[in-house]
Amino acid sequence: MSLQYLGLNEINGPLVVLDEVSGISYDEVAELHLEDGTERLGRVVEISGDKAVLQVFEGTKGLSLKNTKTKFLGRPMEMPLSEEVLGRVFNGAGKPIDGLGDIFPEKFADINGKPLNPVARTYPRNYIRTGISSIDCLMTLIRGQKLPIFSGSGLSHNKLAVQIVRQAQIAEDSGEKFAVVFAAMGVKNDVADYFRKSFEDSGVLQNVAMFLNLSNDPIIERILTPRCALTVAEYLAYEKNMHILVILTDMTSYAEALREFSSSKGEIPGRKGYPGYLYSDLASLYERAGIVNGAKGSV
Repeated sequence: MSLQYLGLNEINGPLVVLDEVSGISYDEVAELHLEDGTERLGRVVEISGDKAVLQVFEGTKGLSLKNTKTKFLGRPMEMPLSEEVLGRVFNGAGKPIDGLGDIFPEKFADINGKPLNPVARTYPRNYIRTGISSIDCLMTLIRGQKLPIFSGSGLSHNKLAVQIVRQAQIAEDSGEKFAVVFAAMGVKNDVADYFRKSFEDSGVLQNVAMFLNLSNDPIIERILTPRCALTVAEYLAYEKNMHILVILTDMTSYAEALREFSSSKGEIPGRKGYPGYLYSDLASLYERAGIVNGAKGSV
């Protein structure tokens, strides 16, 4: 039996609070139906007794305390997956924004991923050529490992990211498939257009799954963006036997979104206002890179 809860107890920034709810779980997805007939998605981020706190992905503007209907779906947020994701452009929440229609999924997967057993990891040996000599010679990008690139304000890190996407490849004689998952968080409209146009002009877009979260999009969507991108990467790597290069830019925008979200929940801030769990949260993203025993692909 599916229950709908009428009305909200409180609205605070991107968060809404419901009283007297039961049978729900942390990270469960909910549908919020507004008075005008539109629908928004939310996620349970806190449970205290019979009180639940939800974060609304599309923001809380226009929500009514009295007439909003909430329905819990009994599952975490999932990403539709198929090989069709290559060559497509999505928003930060994994919805297509290129005008080519929805993805016809082969399966759905939880965007939070599955824990990767450290014992199941394969020692990384082969590399990905970026075409940038300082990276290839001095800080070689190895399949299954992570490579941070630190940049100062005003420096051309966006150009570097585009150059890596355009030039990255594995050995052509290996016969293995290679693709890129590109996720941009908190970028301005002109930067997003620059990314799309650069990939289209160079002809690499057909081999790229692109996620764009703009600076005027809700911060909650920014928190979802790297998780949606990594879910696509894991699917292509471990089920379609592809070597996937994931590029996330930039993680400062992600951390600032996490700080703003933590502040709206009333959590005690840590250093520079960031939540104390920032480092474990980042680890939940970075540690999804790897090569697993028995899998031909890598992230």
